[in-house]
Amino acid sequence: MGKLVAAGVLAAALTAAPAIGAVPQSAADASPVGIHNRSASALLSRMTLQQRVGQLFMVGGAATGVSSATRSALTTYHVGNVILTGRSTAGVTATRKVSDGLQRLSTHQTDAAANLLVSTDQEGGYVQVLQGPGFSRMPTALTQGTWSDSTLYRSARAWAWQLRSAGVNVNLAPVMDVVSSSFAPYNQPIGYYQREFGHTPSVVASKGGWFLLGMRSRGVGTTAKHFPTLGRVRYNTDTHSGVVDRTTYSSSTWLNPFKTAIADHSKFVMVSTAYYEHIDPNHPAAFSHTIVTDLLRDKLGFTGVIVSDDLGNAKQVQAWSPATRAIEFLDAGGDLVLTGNTTTLPSMVNAVVAKAESNSAFRARVNQSALRVLQAKQSLGLLRWYAPLTVNGRMDAATASALQVYLLSTRTGSWDSNTRECLQRVIGTGVDGVWGPNSQAALQSFLGISHDGSSSLNARTVAALQRYLNGQR
Repeated sequence: MGKLVAAGVLAAALTAAPAIGAVPQSAADASPVGIHNRSASALLSRMTLQQRVGQLFMVGGAATGVSSATRSALTTYHVGNVILTGRSTAGVTATRKVSDGLQRLSTHQTDAAANLLVSTDQEGGYVQVLQGPGFSRMPTALTQGTWSDSTLYRSARAWAWQLRSAGVNVNLAPVMDVVSSSFAPYNQPIGYYQREFGHTPSVVASKGGWFLLGMRSRGVGTTAKHFPTLGRVRYNTDTHSGVVDRTTYSSSTWLNPFKTAIADHSKFVMVSTAYYEHIDPNHPAAFSHTIVTDLLRDKLGFTGVIVSDDLGNAKQVQAWSPATRAIEFLDAGGDLVLTGNTTTLPSMVNAVVAKAESNSAFRARVNQSALRVLQAKQSLGLLRWYAPLTVNGRMDAATASALQVYLLSTRTGSWDSNTRECLQRVIGTGVDGVWGPNSQAALQSFLGISHDGSSSLNARTVAALQRYLNGQR
C-alpha cells in the first residue's frame, strides 16, 4: 500500500474536512502560547521505574464509564493506556466525557508522565464498540473490502475523525488476517464474523492499507492484527485453549498484509496468542522470541509498538499465571501488555517491577519498550503540555492554545473557525464554525454548568472551560 497510494485520491481526500486529530506542522504550531512539546526520551529520563512499567500496560475500561478497578489501575499502578471495552450506544459526546475522565485520572498531571493512549476495537460490523449519535454505523471489513479505494479511504478518514472527537487516539484495527473463502465459515475468530477485508493477501493488503491510511490521516494510531495471522486457525483464542496454526510459515504469503502495514507506518502491530507449528511450535506467538523479535522486529523491520492480544481473559493463556504472561511477552520482545481483566493487573505490574529491579538486562528491556510507547504518543501529539491557565474568564491566547491542545487541532492561539468546529463536534452540536446559542448551550451542558441563555461565549462559561482544561493537562 505504501506504493499504491494514488496522489490524486489523497489530494482530494485531504481537503475533505477540518483537521481535528491531525498533528499539524504549521509555523503557528511551532511556538503556541504556553505550549511545551515534550520529547519521548526527555520524558523517559524523568520517569520513575514504576511509571516506566506503567507505560507498558493497556488495561480494560468500560466504554460507558470509569470503574473503580480501572481507576485503581491508573492511579495506583501508573498504567499509561486504556482500551474501551464492551459496547456503547451513547455517542461521541458521552464517550468524550469518559475519555476525559480517564485522562484526568492518569498521572499525566505530574512532570514525569504522559497522556493516555485511549484505544478501542472500531473495525465495523460485529466489532464496533462505539456507536450512537456522532458515530457512523460501520459495515464489516468484508464489505469495506468491496468498496473503491477512494471510498474506503474517505470513510476511514471520517471514522477516525469521530474517534478523535470522542477522545480515542488508537484504533485496534485494521484486521490484516487473510481467510480463504472456503475456510471463512469455519474460522471462528475472523471469517465467521467477516472481519477480513478479502480472501487473498493482495486484497487484504490493499484494502487494509487504505483503511490504515485513512485513520492515520486524522491522527489515529492504527494496529495491524493479528500477527502472524489468525486466518488459518479454526478456534478463537479468546474462548479456546490449545489453538494451533498448522499451515503458516515465516515465508507464507499470509504475512504480506503485515508487511504492507509496516511499510505504511502503522504505529502498532498486535501479536496473537495462537501457536504456529512451523515457526515456533513451543510457544504461543505472544511469548515467542522467534515470532516477536526474530520475525516481526528483525526480519520484517517493524520499529513501532508491539502489543499483545488479550492476556487477561483469553482462554488460550489461562495455563500461565498473570505475572508469567506479562514477563513472557516482554521477554519475547513485546512492548505493550493488553489485559481486558483488571484483576490480573496488580500481579502483572508487580512482577515486571520486581524483575526490573533485580535484573539489569530486563530493566533495559523495560526502558526500551517504554521509550517506544512514548515515541508513539509523541507522534500522536500526546506529549504536549501547557502551564495551568489563569481562571479569568477570557478567551485569551493561552486559553485558545490550551483548548487546541485538548482538541488535538491546529494550534494558532486564537478562537478561530477551525477550533470552533472541532469543539462543536466534541460537544455534540451542529458543526459549522459559527458560535451561537445552540453551541453555547451544548458547551455549558458538556461542562456541567447551568444554561444561562447566552448566545456567545461569556466570562462564566470561559471560566468553567478554563477549570476543565486545567483538569486535562
